[in-house]
Amino acid sequence: MTALVIGAGPAGLMAAEVMAQAGLSVTVADTMPSVGRKFLMAGKSGLNLTKTEPAADFIAAYGNMPDPLRQAVQDLGPDAVCNWAEGLGQPLFTGSTGRVFPKVMKASPLLRAWLGRLDGLEVTLRTRWRWQGWENGQSVFDTPEGRVTLTPTVTVLALGGASWARLGSDGAWSRHLSDHLAPFAPANMGFIVHWSDHMTRHLGAPVKSVALHAGDLTSRGEWVISQRGIEGGGVYAVSRAMREGQPLLIDLMPDWPADRIRTALARSRGKTSLSNHLRKALRLDPVRLALLSEFGRPFPDDLAVLIKRLPVAHNGPRPMDEAISTAGGVRFNALDDGLMLRDRPGVFCAGEMLDWVAPTGGYLITGCLATGRLAGNAAARYAQGQQ
Repeated sequence: MTALVIGAGPAGLMAAEVMAQAGLSVTVADTMPSVGRKFLMAGKSGLNLTKTEPAADFIAAYGNMPDPLRQAVQDLGPDAVCNWAEGLGQPLFTGSTGRVFPKVMKASPLLRAWLGRLDGLEVTLRTRWRWQGWENGQSVFDTPEGRVTLTPTVTVLALGGASWARLGSDGAWSRHLSDHLAPFAPANMGFIVHWSDHMTRHLGAPVKSVALHAGDLTSRGEWVISQRGIEGGGVYAVSRAMREGQPLLIDLMPDWPADRIRTALARSRGKTSLSNHLRKALRLDPVRLALLSEFGRPFPDDLAVLIKRLPVAHNGPRPMDEAISTAGGVRFNALDDGLMLRDRPGVFCAGEMLDWVAPTGGYLITGCLATGRLAGNAAARYAQGQQ
């Protein structure tokens, strides 16, 4: 029994691991010169593997989940991901928000240990192999040695989404599965804002102690005022609703009700300027004052309402190739419960190439690992049934 995995990110490597453990002879092919490039990039700011929280809250963070994705994440949830990483010799720690990281705060040691395990399972890695779809039932690759065709018993496609092309996630595979695709769109992305000149001195500044609201989503996470707009984890958490057209509102003082703000502002300010009065009465820092001025002028009579619901004027999302991940991809109605393509028996899909969106904060990597495991186990059962 032979298995082919196309794509060597976390979903593909997890599929390879479980199929090799099931006794299949596994080959992993990737278009890049080395494997796990987006995974390594994620680890540059600390590899957030998963998040410890009640199971219901963890599942709810994915939004409207198709049944196979729900089952995958239930089967390989936060505790299982932690056990898997620690089994690779990577001590973990949990931050104050429940996010789980390797103690070394890098992805490279974990990836090296993982590749060592796969080598022990006799998994073959092929790099610089670009998949060109199927011809006469065979998978076709352009390789440094020329054209190569393979006819495995089962195939797991783990080709990534359509962002970060320089890391190999370019969506070029989509032309081979065009009948099964929901259109790509950016996810977990920043938004374009054309700032006024007075914001120049705040470029690069973090924004803290605010709440962002868009549709039914709320975020208290930190974000950044960049030269190009707004970005960072706090913005990414509400980006789905923003992409769908919901307005973005900032609560500059989420721990104060509007009446308390009104009471504080009603105190006599004498000859103090309005800006200084806001700073002293409400203890607003310069960044929040600048945002209030940027998006709130001319100020209404009831400033408390504006401070609690400051509307942000933006010009849409940053380009898709800058997004952390993408929405769209292979539709779940084209797949069975084991993530096998209904019209192509023996071919399974996993990871970011599926039509799902997960927020950052550990959910995305956990989802990729979980769908890779689901597809790999289903592929192994299918292969064994073909004997």
